[in-house]
Amino acid sequence: MLFLKKLSNKDKKVVVGMSGGVDSSVAAAILKREGYTVIGVTFKTWPKEECGTSFGRACCNLEAITRARAVAEQLKIPYYVIDLHDEFKKEVIDYFCSEYLKGHTPNPCVVCNEKVKFGALLEKARALGAAYVATGHFAITEYDKKIGRYLLKEGRDKSKDQSYFLYRLSQAQLKHAIFPLGGITKTRTRQLAKRWKLNTFNTVSSQDICFIQDQQYAEYIKKKTGVEMREGDIVDRSGKKLGRHKGIPFYTIGQRRGLGVQHKEPLYVTGIDVEKNNIIVGTKKDVLKKSLMADDMNWIAILPTFRCMAKIRYNHKKAPCSVTKLDDGSVRVEFDSPQEAPTPGQAVVFYDKNSVIGGGWIKESQN
Repeated sequence: MLFLKKLSNKDKKVVVGMSGGVDSSVAAAILKREGYTVIGVTFKTWPKEECGTSFGRACCNLEAITRARAVAEQLKIPYYVIDLHDEFKKEVIDYFCSEYLKGHTPNPCVVCNEKVKFGALLEKARALGAAYVATGHFAITEYDKKIGRYLLKEGRDKSKDQSYFLYRLSQAQLKHAIFPLGGITKTRTRQLAKRWKLNTFNTVSSQDICFIQDQQYAEYIKKKTGVEMREGDIVDRSGKKLGRHKGIPFYTIGQRRGLGVQHKEPLYVTGIDVEKNNIIVGTKKDVLKKSLMADDMNWIAILPTFRCMAKIRYNHKKAPCSVTKLDDGSVRVEFDSPQEAPTPGQAVVFYDKNSVIGGGWIKESQN
């Protein structure tokens, strides 16, 4: 079963964000076969002078654009490349760099979905006469008449579900979002691409941060901001100096490798003190936290204090917890059992079974 919006013929024009990969290609093909009027769009995130040198896995490099255009020609749909590099730099790259410099670990995919794919791209879609944007995300949207709200749910393929990255979509954005792959698996997606002879059927899935070239994050941040990486001290929880670090952006909460500190048991990054330029380390038990605080919340389903399951990062296993909404709009999350390395700057996303309740940005954690 495919989870597509049931629209009248006059409303069935949709822009599909085509990255040149198999998922977005199949999404476009499914919509075309279901009778939608489909427009293929690749949004260019690189400035003109960098497009020819962008690396292989970049989602909008020249090779990817060539693949997306070929699929559009095969499907006989209009295709455009839209320059959104200014919006992408402002909303995603600048955010990414500033968060690392604050000692946080950002999640640019969440911000890109909110601000670019279902923000700037949706505006461009409307200019093309389309009220909807579709992507190759493995997730499901549906309208709940009882509560009068659009819901976001996990995709059928739990191993590829991307609802975590979409939790910040507003009701207005969910209303205009279509996820054709929500009801099928990744394996089925590739099978359909091969059956329909799409040239993207065997493309490698993108990994990690799409806009980072063959550099470490800290090197990329230095290049983009001009900020020099300052070495500092690695200290234990009592403040004892154990070694030296290469610069704040090289480290994240929960990190074990690359510390260069000898100790009788493995050490992990447990804190980042930007003001003192210190990396704080401890043992495994020190990264286990029973509770956290999160703010800048986005609610898809509205609930008071509640019990639910929560994920503190994309690959984290959902864990049972209690959530209390505070007067300032933030929340306190109490887990039934300690969780490993809740990290400031990452998102905590709440689930009721397979439905996203909402989420926010982690700002601190507690034992």
